[in-house]
Amino acid sequence: MSTTTDDLRLAADFAPATHDDWRKLVDGVLKGAPFEKLIGKTYDGIAIQPIYERAPNAAPIAGRAAAAPWQVMQRIDHPDAAKSNRQALHDLENGATGLTLVFEGANGARGFGLVASEETIATVFDGIYLDAGIGIELQAGPQSRMAVTWLADYIKAKGIDAAQCDIRFGIDPIGATAVWGTSAYNWWEMAPAVTDTIKKLAEQGFKGPFAVADGRIIHDAGGSEVQELSYTLATMLAYLRALEEHNIPLETARGMVYARLAADADQFMTMAKFRALRLLWARVEESCGLTPKPLFIAAETAWRMLTQRDAAVNMLRATMATFSAGLASANSITVLPHTLALGLPDSGARRIARNTQLVLLEESNLAKVTDPAAGAGGIETLTRELCDAAWVQFQEIEKASGIFHALGNNLIQPKVAATRKARQAAVAKRRDVLTGASEFPNLHETRATVLKVKPIPGKPYGKDKIKFPALEPIRLAQPFETLRDKSDHLLARKGARPQVFLANLGTPADFTARATFAKSFFETGGIEAIDTNGFTDPAALADAFKVSGAALACICSSDKQYPAHAAAAAQALQKAGATHIYLAGRPGELETDLRGAGVQDFIVAGGDALAMLVQAYTRME
Repeated sequence: MSTTTDDLRLAADFAPATHDDWRKLVDGVLKGAPFEKLIGKTYDGIAIQPIYERAPNAAPIAGRAAAAPWQVMQRIDHPDAAKSNRQALHDLENGATGLTLVFEGANGARGFGLVASEETIATVFDGIYLDAGIGIELQAGPQSRMAVTWLADYIKAKGIDAAQCDIRFGIDPIGATAVWGTSAYNWWEMAPAVTDTIKKLAEQGFKGPFAVADGRIIHDAGGSEVQELSYTLATMLAYLRALEEHNIPLETARGMVYARLAADADQFMTMAKFRALRLLWARVEESCGLTPKPLFIAAETAWRMLTQRDAAVNMLRATMATFSAGLASANSITVLPHTLALGLPDSGARRIARNTQLVLLEESNLAKVTDPAAGAGGIETLTRELCDAAWVQFQEIEKASGIFHALGNNLIQPKVAATRKARQAAVAKRRDVLTGASEFPNLHETRATVLKVKPIPGKPYGKDKIKFPALEPIRLAQPFETLRDKSDHLLARKGARPQVFLANLGTPADFTARATFAKSFFETGGIEAIDTNGFTDPAALADAFKVSGAALACICSSDKQYPAHAAAAAQALQKAGATHIYLAGRPGELETDLRGAGVQDFIVAGGDALAMLVQAYTRME
């Protein structure tokens, strides 16, 4: 059968759909409810509309070179330098195009890291050709800051041409001060040392960049995208200003600084954030009288989104984060292995972290299109709104005499703390879902394996002349994991977990939905749900509860069943010895009668699940 041009017109015979047409359909579904129900809000208060029109006259934002892949960075952080060397060689032989060397005490060390010494540098790089085009990035803390000098000395001793090395030295004393909350020096005392180190590295022929503004610090502490952007921009400007004040021309100085951002599983926010930073930095360059050039942005998948429970889900989170950062033109990406929250990752977890990037690059060809988000109404709007809000906060920091003084005067920390509190509340109420931790738990999962390497305790460095609230990293799943750990300890000690009896009323059609909800609700806190086949006789329900041995009970059924049977069920459970009785669902007009019959709490979507689970343990104890 032949195909004509007319057959291929597809939608051409239909009238074009308009925003008004869509709105009429939406209003029909809302049935009188306000349209605002469909508008979301970011933690910065930015409205997220349910639909956007195409952005007019949008142009791609300059980032990576056209069709150029990002650098596939692999984390090197084993305290044993010889083992780190073997890991590095294996990674480079199997697709990695760069290495992220994480030293003890670094902002992203996560309890591990290379022990900084000249011997460590020599051992880690044994057999690695640093002038062969691989990317190297250093992450060092106050205790390991000499790693920068030792690496430069190693390259000189080996007779390697520094200009042929692609090394980002990661110098960031401001970031270290923000994380530790202490500093032995004021910024005006640190700046000359920083610029002197950078000058010496440049004189040896290294191309840089040398100093990094590490936005992960804000992200790790629970901060928002706007807070991360404004902090990063202000820190880059502090380094740029210091370099200029020490006689380095701005045209040269701007190539000496770069940014590092966290990429998380929120695709659109991550893409908009990376795009926004490029526009913000271009505005700073223009204000300095410079023609903007693409900023180097290093990405790392987010620490705060990792879970210890159902750690395999971290692979999906990392994939989405890598996808988002890659499409938003990140120059390099480091994927945190999915088991890092449990300990030092083994070879299997490291391989998955590396291959996550390789699959997206080599099979999905993500790098082939420059800024594919250009023109997308939602992402363009979000990018612009992030820019506007971040610029306002950046100006506040500058009015406070720059980033170091803003930290010292506690200008930034309360804003981050407020966002962290709101974020943690959303997790506790399971509005922000962490699969495997706050939703869909598996009490019988096999924990992922990690290497048997003890974490390195954090050690303060030097005398603390300056002290202020630290921006300490968090993981959002930790409160739920603490309850799961408590359940595991009780299982090991007593042979059984804490349990809740599901008092299902009626037929499976009546109770299945709420019984499933209740089971997930309690098991996120490690309280095992004892399921039942359904009851109509209160006496049979009471007998089954006594046999179960549980202390807690949760009545589960439909709104149709509750008026006739819930109160009698509660009375029967109370007489049978239940120490606390829950009911799944909102009680409505029945609340007074149900409480009078013995129901003490109601578990509902959007309620504070974490607080109720903590109280459950207190009651059982």
